[in-house]
Amino acid sequence: MNSFRSILSRTALGAAAGLLAGFTALAVAELVAGLFRPAAGPVTVVGGAVIDRTPAAVKDFAIRTFGENDKTVLQLGILVVLAVIAAGLGVLALRYRWAGASGFPLFGLVGAAAALSRPDAGGAADVLPSLVGAAAGAVLLCFLAGKAAAVSGGTDGTGGDGWDRRGFLVLAGAGVVGATSAGLLGRYLTGRQSQGAVASRNTLVLPAPTSPAPPVPGGTRVKAAGITPFTTPNKDFYRVDTALVVPKVDAGTWRLRIHGTGVSRARTFTLEDLLARPLIERDVTLTCVSNEVGGPYVGNARWLGVRLSDLLAECGVKPPSKGGAADQLVARSVDGMTLGSPVEDVMDGRDAMLAVGMNGEPLPFDHGFPVRMLVPGLYGYVSACKWIEDIELTTFDAYDAYWVKRKWARRAPIKTQSRIDTPKPFARPAAGTVTVAGVAWAQRRGITRVQVRVDDGPWQDADLAVQDTVDTWRQWSYRWQATPGGHNLTVRATDATGQVQTEQRTRTVPDGASGWHSVFVTVT
Repeated sequence: MNSFRSILSRTALGAAAGLLAGFTALAVAELVAGLFRPAAGPVTVVGGAVIDRTPAAVKDFAIRTFGENDKTVLQLGILVVLAVIAAGLGVLALRYRWAGASGFPLFGLVGAAAALSRPDAGGAADVLPSLVGAAAGAVLLCFLAGKAAAVSGGTDGTGGDGWDRRGFLVLAGAGVVGATSAGLLGRYLTGRQSQGAVASRNTLVLPAPTSPAPPVPGGTRVKAAGITPFTTPNKDFYRVDTALVVPKVDAGTWRLRIHGTGVSRARTFTLEDLLARPLIERDVTLTCVSNEVGGPYVGNARWLGVRLSDLLAECGVKPPSKGGAADQLVARSVDGMTLGSPVEDVMDGRDAMLAVGMNGEPLPFDHGFPVRMLVPGLYGYVSACKWIEDIELTTFDAYDAYWVKRKWARRAPIKTQSRIDTPKPFARPAAGTVTVAGVAWAQRRGITRVQVRVDDGPWQDADLAVQDTVDTWRQWSYRWQATPGGHNLTVRATDATGQVQTEQRTRTVPDGASGWHSVFVTVT
């Protein structure tokens, strides 16, 4: 029994030493990243590398399961894995000190390789956080393992062993204080680096649009408790992207370059250049290709920006239908993300824009400040580049953008969809008149009809709210005379081309989900 307890005690000491060394490694890495480039922190670069190599089906599962918390779950998962490995290295170091400590430099090399592999890599300095942090963890583990081995080898807790126990505790305490201080200082430095960006947004005054959006017509909004607001507040607008750390770009230093095939006059624009141009204001509904049937990743906002087709025309770009050499516009973000849009769609007269404002204020950082791109009628992964800094004209044959390389479709027009917002799934409404309501969308086409079916009964026409524009969703409602018992409610929409929303269920990969949305309720 005493031998078993001794083994447990020894293992616990080793694991504690490893965990403290791991904590120190990450804290020192955070400090070094704060001194050089916050985006080069090991958790960030490794997490980014994991996202880049995640199959589309797994990415789809993560968004479906964890929603907008998918990146937080990934980071927590990385930390848990690192903690388990660090604890194991600590136990190993009790018996084979240098073998256990050498595990930290190995993981430092993994972090360094991940940093250099990132599309937004800033150079050789990006390896420093991972390598310096790993070195600090390895050194501390060597000392802690020596003290822990001596402590666990003692029997009475006195003499030399008692000194080693005190030495272990003193060293561990100093490690905790030092690592915590380093981590806090790193966070402080990271925050200071973003202060300029925050200040530039806080002081930005958006000009009035030259072409303002018309007022939202009366009757656009359905009066029904639980229905999604017609205009989505910025704080509630969905966010789906691959950025583990939201880029904070200083508006004063931001630049946009337009170049490539068919560009006769390459240009570089500042934010001031864009704001000095005629601005358009439009209500546009955006949809993420990862939105499941009935899902939340769709939102409607009032956007302010520069018409993208005007900028391209000034650079000499022509659409393919008019003899242009490029059929793909590749937008690049400051974090290295690439999105490919059809040039024809961008220049066919729709309100494709480089947006600078959202619902009357500068773009939030989460949604692309200072400038993002959006093209009505296309899923976000081929049109809605946030934190944009580069536009290259090329061809679909010559280049595959980020998501296309991961087996998503090159071209992705938004499908006709509808959703029941109220009653919620498994609700228990009272018998009598129950208002069933929701939204439907078919950007660039518009919605002309919505129908509701109760169980396997006939389709019934819902009441449509007034259509704002063909680029926005449309609210609808249906007054159902509900009878007691369990019932399945299903909705489908018809767009302005006469196309009825398909019943066939497909997943989001490769070009967006399809199928009818339904909810089950129990009427009491």
